[in-house]
Amino acid sequence: MNKLVEMSTFVTVVDSGSLAAAARALGTSKSVVSARIGALEARLKVALFSRDRQLQVNDAGLRFYDHCVSILDDVASAEDGMQSSCAGFSGNLRIATPMVLGLRYLSPILTEFAIAHPDLRLDIRASDDFVNPLDESFDLIIRAGRIPDSAVVAKPLVPNHHVICASPEYLARHGIPLYPVELSEHEGLFYSLGQNDRYWSLPVGDETNRFGIRSRLRSDSGFQLLDAAKAGLGITIMPTFLVADAIVSGELVVILADYAPKGSMISVIFKPSKRGSHKINALVDLLKTRLGNPAIWDVAMESVRQ
Repeated sequence: MNKLVEMSTFVTVVDSGSLAAAARALGTSKSVVSARIGALEARLKVALFSRDRQLQVNDAGLRFYDHCVSILDDVASAEDGMQSSCAGFSGNLRIATPMVLGLRYLSPILTEFAIAHPDLRLDIRASDDFVNPLDESFDLIIRAGRIPDSAVVAKPLVPNHHVICASPEYLARHGIPLYPVELSEHEGLFYSLGQNDRYWSLPVGDETNRFGIRSRLRSDSGFQLLDAAKAGLGITIMPTFLVADAIVSGELVVILADYAPKGSMISVIFKPSKRGSHKINALVDLLKTRLGNPAIWDVAMESVRQ
């Protein structure tokens, strides 16, 4: 058995947390993964996992994991370095992106990257469904919001700001709320994957308070909420990358600007074993350049306010 294959399998098992998840990530069977781990432990003459109720890496395994990650990192760096210095990157790169951000802003950047590296095969999944970076075979994940696990490496791209907004027609009919407490008299459009459908948590001074608002529409689709807001169905909270075009065109208006929810970051996430990959780092650099700092959508919105 190739030692690098054993090391790579072991790292994948630790990253994934189970033999079954590692098998899915590696595109092989659970029995093959188990056999590789067994062969590795037999060769090292030491157990790398405790097997009481579930597979759990032990202290020896953690020490060996750090060595394996470093070695695999060096191998990946050497291969990527040779590829990039010769004729561009090659191989596979599997990427998960958020749906709206992916379609509106990331698609042309990923296309540009693919054109620059004709031997590189990209596999892109655009979805707002949760993607566990430790359980699936993605090389990198682009995510807006909280980073779920300290076991992954995260590189920030741009801030992810949010605004409270509504259409001019809705505000003409229902009035413009000047304080969050007035939201109780208004119709709300809720993002079902991240918001309670009875109230919004908004910052007031140094505190965050809950403010009730009637639920007019609830959806897990950012595009649906955008259409509903532009049609005058109610007030919504949206990331600026989604509503910037509508605000620039005047279809939506920012309200309660002093009470907008605190933002987060849009980040690239990947496993520690991928941290030395030149093609991942090259893509991150391109994303940062094209998205800008501040982000291109925030710059467009700011030009409207001036």
